[in-house]
Amino acid sequence: MDTNHLDKQNFFDLGNLDSLRQEALKGGASPEASKEALKKAAAQFESIFTQMLLKSMRKANEAFEDKESPFNSSGVKFFEEMHDQQLSVELSSKGSLGLADIIVQQLSPDTKNFMPGSVLRSVNEFSSDNRANGKSTDASVDSASASKAQKQQKPQFENAEEFISSVWEHAKTAAEKIGLNPAVMVAQAALETGWGKHIINKSDGNSSFNLFNIKSDRSWQGDKASKVTLEFEEGMPVKKQASFRAYDSIKDSVNDFVEFLTQNPRYQEALQNTAKPAAFLDSLQKAGYATDPNYADKIKQVLNRTELKTLAATLVRQGVN
Repeated sequence: MDTNHLDKQNFFDLGNLDSLRQEALKGGASPEASKEALKKAAAQFESIFTQMLLKSMRKANEAFEDKESPFNSSGVKFFEEMHDQQLSVELSSKGSLGLADIIVQQLSPDTKNFMPGSVLRSVNEFSSDNRANGKSTDASVDSASASKAQKQQKPQFENAEEFISSVWEHAKTAAEKIGLNPAVMVAQAALETGWGKHIINKSDGNSSFNLFNIKSDRSWQGDKASKVTLEFEEGMPVKKQASFRAYDSIKDSVNDFVEFLTQNPRYQEALQNTAKPAAFLDSLQKAGYATDPNYADKIKQVLNRTELKTLAATLVRQGVN
């Protein structure tokens, strides 16, 4: 498609948009004028789409940027964004993505060059189409079964009470091995996962069941899950891509947490203070379990929450073990 009309266009020239509107209004005069207006509108849309694509790519790369570098200052980013915006216009003027061509073919009244939707996707791939036609395929059944199985692999916690009830039994058994109050372990898991609502998922969409966000190093031979996490370096939060351990169940997660502490010499001081929750948490942070300077204090705040204290007391009276 000829896109020369964008060759000398400036992204920040609002007059171009007004010119586009005027040509669209005149489009009813002749089919040629209407088609020309459609081409310009399609090219403009491709330009906007390209700019959004470039912006997303820049955003994704922020986690790897050196914050101290002068090339990452706000001033540089301002002009970098201007460059990307103009670049999107230039790319669209050359028809680089070909998106404008597809839009023109879809919206053009010329049926000879019409591109049917089946070129972009198969109707059979959409279960909604099959349901509308009263059909059911093996693929849709398999998809539904897979979706159901996936949901079963994701623990769902509607509130703090559900999270505590689900974790308490396993936490109590594991905590007894090191003489720790299970409420401390539950409080730490609650902080790490937002009461179970933000457990890291594996690449297949299933839960990693990693309640304590333990990272995976070379010694870890099990499944892994990758996620962008917030770390603190010299008191400043920094986004980093990290690999975490993945388990088959909550029970495996709490047991590995205890094993992780007992097998690492740096946590020996914390293990000596398990009878004193506050001292245990302070020692855990001192040993470098988390980079957040307020990590121990945040767990103590969760530990003192009414719902945790009340439900923990109830579970103890009921003899849950």
